[in-house]
Amino acid sequence: MRRLLIMLLVLALSGMAAFAETADPLYLSDFSADADGWVARSAGSASVSLLDEGALRIVGRDSDWNSPGRDFDLVPGGRYVFSVQARQDQQDEARFMVSVAHTVDGVESYENLAFATAKRGEWTELSGEYVAGNYSRFVLYVETTGAPSLDFDIRDFRLEAPDGEPELAPTPVPMEIPEVEGMPSLKEIYADRFDIGTCAGGWIGSRDDYQEFVKAQFSIVTPENELKPDSVLDVAASQEKAAEDDTAVAVHFDAVKPILDFASASGIKVHGHVLVWHNQTPEAFFHEGYQADAPLVSREVMLARLENYIAQVMAFMDENYPGVVVSWDVVNEAVDDATGQLRDSMWLQVVGEDYLARAFELARKYAPEGTLLYYNDYNTAYQPKQDGIVKLLEELMAEGSIDGYGFQMHNAAASPTIEELTNAVERVAALGLRLRVSELDITVDANDEPSFTTQAQVYAGVMKLLSAHAEQLEAVQFWGITDSMSWRSSQYPLLFDANRNPKPAFWAVADPDSVE
Repeated sequence: MRRLLIMLLVLALSGMAAFAETADPLYLSDFSADADGWVARSAGSASVSLLDEGALRIVGRDSDWNSPGRDFDLVPGGRYVFSVQARQDQQDEARFMVSVAHTVDGVESYENLAFATAKRGEWTELSGEYVAGNYSRFVLYVETTGAPSLDFDIRDFRLEAPDGEPELAPTPVPMEIPEVEGMPSLKEIYADRFDIGTCAGGWIGSRDDYQEFVKAQFSIVTPENELKPDSVLDVAASQEKAAEDDTAVAVHFDAVKPILDFASASGIKVHGHVLVWHNQTPEAFFHEGYQADAPLVSREVMLARLENYIAQVMAFMDENYPGVVVSWDVVNEAVDDATGQLRDSMWLQVVGEDYLARAFELARKYAPEGTLLYYNDYNTAYQPKQDGIVKLLEELMAEGSIDGYGFQMHNAAASPTIEELTNAVERVAALGLRLRVSELDITVDANDEPSFTTQAQVYAGVMKLLSAHAEQLEAVQFWGITDSMSWRSSQYPLLFDANRNPKPAFWAVADPDSVE
């Protein structure tokens, strides 16, 4: 009853109508008595504690995903509304996310649900909605982006089902599909045109069933998060090195080794993702002594750090997994959606507008011979971003170190249209670069036969378009294996359902000409 009274008072003060519609929240934590089941998600270094003011603090973090998290008994198909407040006192500002780790068939996958930037010392609210997918376990947690060692507090976590009792998703209409035993191999179908691939996490190293599935269908794999800078840069060890040389860099590869071991043993190629990105890069990378609250380093120091970072990453791959990593996203998502100009990022602030050219120059210097180097981005079909991407590619081509462009096609069934995609692909192809579709998924609004029929038609159109450019195309990689493992799982975007059964989209990709 005390929690209910507290929540009603907060709602009255804040005017949050979405939460005032029903009398009882499903969950409210004010941290006035205990941690209420919240724990520190980490490999063992982080811990949580209660503050007298009714908040929960996490310290000892060494990765962005280290976070206060809690299990929730959510109903698959149910719609939920949540909010939480976060505060930090170590940086001028820090980026926070509310995420969910969901599990099915023993495999954990993730979605980012809400975002906010918290200024030093200010409580900042993160709120959003989540439609629970078809999972057996749900863990909601609060994490950071680019601030892996940041201590922070959370308070007033609220969760509610605004529609009352969560409703189950509609039972899908049974669809007639060929027997799974007769399922063809996509990698074999496209073997004479381009590689067919997927992404995977470190879990694949211990899942023989998924290993066999991936080996049967795909010829190339991208680590989903395990080669991003926040997984590779060892901030603590870099701080120690910086005491003698502020340009020194320490790296570690524990997160990605299971993927590389699997790929190496299975004869599967690996596409590296990513060397330089504004996101999932520790804030400390840009500061003196690798201390996030210290001044920014100079351009010269940052370029030296970048060179040391790229040199060590390339050397590790060449020495331990020769020939396995065949290509890299050197820079990711540098163009702003709204303006078509370079995104305002720490790389732009510290190094300047030529940071992309210098990154490609260094990648070419240290990459093993034959490694293809890509710039990777999303929303290529839309303006003004398309103009900005083409302009950037032309500038990088003039520098002489880029090989190709990676299209992120995180599309919906209704948008972009096939005409818009065709225009984008043909415009970039006309530059003469190598092409790849680095991240492909197509969302639908419902788990039913009409939606999946439409999805199949869109997939067929995309594959026809890409096949027309097969001479320039290196790979088409779906961003995930099954719907339940996708970062967009609530919108059923992939070729296989949670049980790895092929959906109509699979058959459309296998034979696009068969789809009307």
